[in-house]
Amino acid sequence: MKPIFDMACYSLALVWIFTGLTSIFFAPEVGFEILARAQITGVLAQIAVYGGGVLDIVLGGWLITRYALGFCCLVQIVTICTYSILLTFIDASFWLHPFGPVTKNLPILVLIAWLYQADKEAQIVEQKRKGTHQ
Repeated sequence: MKPIFDMACYSLALVWIFTGLTSIFFAPEVGFEILARAQITGVLAQIAVYGGGVLDIVLGGWLITRYALGFCCLVQIVTICTYSILLTFIDASFWLHPFGPVTKNLPILVLIAWLYQADKEAQIVEQKRKGTHQ
């Protein structure tokens, strides 16, 4: 199970980091265009696009470290749900987009939930192992 756990962490980290880098460096205009549909422009839009990009990169880096992984998973879930709700209010048609920018969040949430559960189970096994050796 460890190789799958590792691949899940690294693949999610890649998604977060690449999304953050794209938002900041490669295509920030996409974020600005989406926010403009909700009349969010200027400094507020810059904070949202660049702040969201930094948050995404931080989440990816956090996943790589595995530090407080359960809490990291919860923060990811809250972040994805927040992004999805905001995008739904800004332009619900993203749910029907052929590339699935919002619908892809559903299996990603399942993967994060699996990581959370697997991490908790590993912690229990480790605690039992330590408890029997003391």
